[in-house]
Amino acid sequence: MGSILSARNTRFHSRRTANFTESVIREMTRQALRHGATNLAQGFPDFAAPDAVKQAAVEAIRADINQYAITWGSQALRCAIAAKYQRHYGLELDPEGEITVCCGATEGMIASMLAVVDPGDEIVLFEPFYENYGPDAQLCGAIPRYVTLRQPDWSFDPDQLRRAFSPRTKAIILNSPNNPTGKVFSRAELEFIAGLCQEFDALAITDEIYEHILYDGAAHCPMITIDGMRERTILVNSMSKTYAVTGWRVGWVLAGPELTESIRKVHDFLTVGAAAPLQQAGALALSLPDSYYEGLAADYSGRRAAILTALAKAGFRSFHPRGAYYVMTDISGFGFDDDISFARFLIEKIGVAAVPGSSFYATPEGGRQQIRFCFCKKHETLDLAGQQLMNISSQL
Repeated sequence: MGSILSARNTRFHSRRTANFTESVIREMTRQALRHGATNLAQGFPDFAAPDAVKQAAVEAIRADINQYAITWGSQALRCAIAAKYQRHYGLELDPEGEITVCCGATEGMIASMLAVVDPGDEIVLFEPFYENYGPDAQLCGAIPRYVTLRQPDWSFDPDQLRRAFSPRTKAIILNSPNNPTGKVFSRAELEFIAGLCQEFDALAITDEIYEHILYDGAAHCPMITIDGMRERTILVNSMSKTYAVTGWRVGWVLAGPELTESIRKVHDFLTVGAAAPLQQAGALALSLPDSYYEGLAADYSGRRAAILTALAKAGFRSFHPRGAYYVMTDISGFGFDDDISFARFLIEKIGVAAVPGSSFYATPEGGRQQIRFCFCKKHETLDLAGQQLMNISSQL
């Protein structure tokens, strides 16, 4: 069937969308469903959200909290966010002028970038990076400057990072704990980055969605708490990962009043607002005791151990994450030319879906021999995947 909007007819496609594709991660989920594969590609839990959080959403719907909330978020949720950041980080936030509730961290990131980035501005990105950041920069008309995170600990070269900054730099995007590598940036690294932001009069836009999923004594330090960064940091976060509600799409952006004013204007015309009853449930979620977050990290530590053991037995070389719930692996020992063909082999012959590493790099060559697995799954799911991965050698 022909279509006026066929791939060959570029007249109807904007230039801003010409250089990126749909999400590779979400495409891998579609392929997993098609082939009946165990999905270790897309990072959504296959276990239940906390009962108290679900019950709060049900009660909010039954109480008819079903109409628009204030565009930038219900007061109950904004106050709960402020209280949580005060409790965990000693950060004082004004719920009226420094917190914007949005439709997940994904919207929070693009709303923030559209609010502060002009076409031609430069954006510094660490690679490998979460796949949304590149398209976000292109949608804003920004020029990305990439800095490599180096195996095995995903450190960066301070000199390379300094060279990436210039008078045209508007912002650096920082994701810690990091997807896809599991790197947790140290305070010393953050302070170095903060110094560059201040020297070059640049912003830091931080994605901190995995803040409570940490291992081996790693500690999360929000960039906004670093000296000199309170007014030049935009902090993006969400309920999705911490409370196992990735489908709810309730997130928030924290920033100083002037930045918040611009972000709220973009947010208003992008999505109007997040789902009102789920915001009400979010207020309860953010008030959960510290024991909840301690249990969360402990549970994920067990899942990390399970996936690392399974990958080692199957012949993968894994880079151990210190945060988030992903493992980047080296696949060079399996003899495949590239990550795409290996990911296809895993789905079609082994029955496990993972994400080709090249989707996290500006140039595919960077991830040609890498694959990312997620482990935000039931132990039964991880055990099944481990059994399936043991069949790789027999299928080569």
